[in-house]
Amino acid sequence: MSDATLRLQQLGKTFEPGTPRAATVLQDISFELNSGELCALTGPSGSGKSTLLNLMGLLDTPSEGELHICGQATRHLDDAARTALRAHYIGFVFQFHHLIGAFNVLDNVLMPLMLQQGKPSRPQLEFARYLLDAVGLAGMESRSAKTLSGGQQQRVAIARAMINKPALLLADEPTGNLDTQTAEDVFALFEQFNRDTGCVTLIVTHDPRLSARCPRRLDLLDGRLL
Repeated sequence: MSDATLRLQQLGKTFEPGTPRAATVLQDISFELNSGELCALTGPSGSGKSTLLNLMGLLDTPSEGELHICGQATRHLDDAARTALRAHYIGFVFQFHHLIGAFNVLDNVLMPLMLQQGKPSRPQLEFARYLLDAVGLAGMESRSAKTLSGGQQQRVAIARAMINKPALLLADEPTGNLDTQTAEDVFALFEQFNRDTGCVTLIVTHDPRLSARCPRRLDLLDGRLL
């Protein structure tokens, strides 16, 4: 048995199977990522990147094959078990950061913990402040999220994704709406967290400059890995 953090075995996804509208989006996807790997996922629009990311993040279930997270087979888990596994092992950074504007920066970072357990512990508060310092937002804990720039909001989203110390960090076009310098800074944060924590980091990106900086790259075309 592999000790990979993420392992996909002949994964496939077909929408509306058994109907005239059936559409196969992914076919025979097999790879694994081990602790400490930094990987880019690239491919043209419509190649299946978002569908694959949703499967890896346990937001959807495959039609064929199996997906293991830290040794746990996931395809046949019920919703409660998938939610628990996702909360424990996976962090997400989306292209649109989805912060809660009515909350301050610190509460946005702590939101995944508060949804799971209510009031965070003192060590968790200290870790949240450490993360904000790491992303360059020290001293901004009390700022309303809606007052931040796009780059600052994305930094908060990265800190939020790391609050549970995930084994797997998934980022969907995290620099897509940022200017060149801010995109470089945000990517450097992913490199830093990957290096410092050893979490597997997979970044979906259309930016060839950023994908070239990842030690590993996966290319999708028409639902298959090249």
